[in-house]
Amino acid sequence: IDKVRYKVRCGEHIWDLDLFHGANQGLVMAEVELGREDEAFVMPEWAGEEVSGDTRYYNANLVKHPFCEW
Repeated sequence: IDKVRYKVRCGEHIWDLDLFHGANQGLVMAEVELGREDEAFVMPEWAGEEVSGDTRYYNANLVKHPFCEW
Protein backbone atom coordinates (compact mmCIF):
# COMPACT_ATOMS: atom_id res chain seq x y z
CA ILE A 1 0.00 0.00 0.00
CA ASP A 2 1.40 3.35 -1.08
CA LYS A 3 0.07 6.06 1.21
CA VAL A 4 1.11 9.04 3.27
CA ARG A 5 -0.30 9.41 6.79
CA TYR A 6 -0.90 12.75 8.44
CA LYS A 7 -1.95 13.44 12.02
CA VAL A 8 -4.75 16.01 12.28
CA ARG A 9 -6.03 17.45 15.55
CA CYS A 10 -9.77 18.02 15.53
CA GLY A 11 -11.29 19.05 18.83
CA GLU A 12 -10.04 16.75 21.57
CA HIS A 13 -9.00 13.96 19.20
CA ILE A 14 -6.16 13.29 16.81
CA TRP A 15 -7.18 11.75 13.51
CA ASP A 16 -5.01 9.67 11.16
CA LEU A 17 -5.55 10.93 7.63
CA ASP A 18 -4.27 8.56 4.90
CA LEU A 19 -3.78 9.82 1.34
CA PHE A 20 -3.34 6.90 -1.03
CA HIS A 21 -1.20 6.78 -4.17
CA GLY A 22 -0.62 4.37 -7.03
CA ALA A 23 -3.59 2.14 -7.85
CA ASN A 24 -5.46 3.65 -4.89
CA GLN A 25 -4.86 7.27 -5.99
CA GLY A 26 -7.73 9.51 -4.96
CA LEU A 27 -8.70 7.49 -1.90
CA VAL A 28 -8.48 9.41 1.36
CA MET A 29 -9.34 7.72 4.64
CA ALA A 30 -9.61 9.16 8.14
CA GLU A 31 -9.52 7.22 11.39
CA VAL A 32 -9.78 8.26 15.00
CA GLU A 33 -8.77 6.17 18.02
CA LEU A 34 -11.16 6.58 20.91
CA GLY A 35 -10.41 5.80 24.53
CA ARG A 36 -13.65 3.81 24.89
CA GLU A 37 -16.01 2.19 22.41
CA ASP A 38 -18.88 4.38 23.64
CA GLU A 39 -16.83 7.59 23.78
CA ALA A 40 -18.66 10.55 22.27
CA PHE A 41 -16.99 12.57 19.53
CA VAL A 42 -17.99 15.06 16.88
CA MET A 43 -17.57 13.94 13.28
CA PRO A 44 -15.62 16.68 11.48
CA GLU A 45 -17.27 18.43 8.53
CA TRP A 46 -14.49 17.21 6.24
CA ALA A 47 -15.13 13.55 7.08
CA GLY A 48 -17.19 11.67 4.54
CA GLU A 49 -19.02 8.37 4.63
CA GLU A 50 -18.49 5.90 7.50
CA VAL A 51 -16.77 2.83 6.00
CA SER A 52 -15.51 0.95 9.06
CA GLY A 53 -17.58 -2.14 8.25
CA ASP A 54 -16.81 -2.15 4.51
CA THR A 55 -14.09 -4.74 3.88
CA ARG A 56 -13.15 -3.15 0.52
CA TYR A 57 -11.29 -0.50 2.51
CA TYR A 58 -9.06 -2.93 4.42
CA ASN A 59 -5.43 -2.55 3.32
CA ALA A 60 -5.18 -6.25 2.44
CA ASN A 61 -8.17 -5.90 0.11
CA LEU A 62 -6.94 -2.62 -1.40
CA VAL A 63 -3.84 -4.51 -2.55
CA LYS A 64 -5.92 -7.20 -4.30
CA HIS A 65 -8.72 -4.92 -5.54
CA PRO A 66 -7.43 -1.33 -5.71
CA PHE A 67 -9.66 1.71 -5.54
CA CYS A 68 -9.10 2.46 -9.26
CA GLU A 69 -10.95 -0.77 -10.17
CA TRP A 70 -14.17 0.05 -8.32
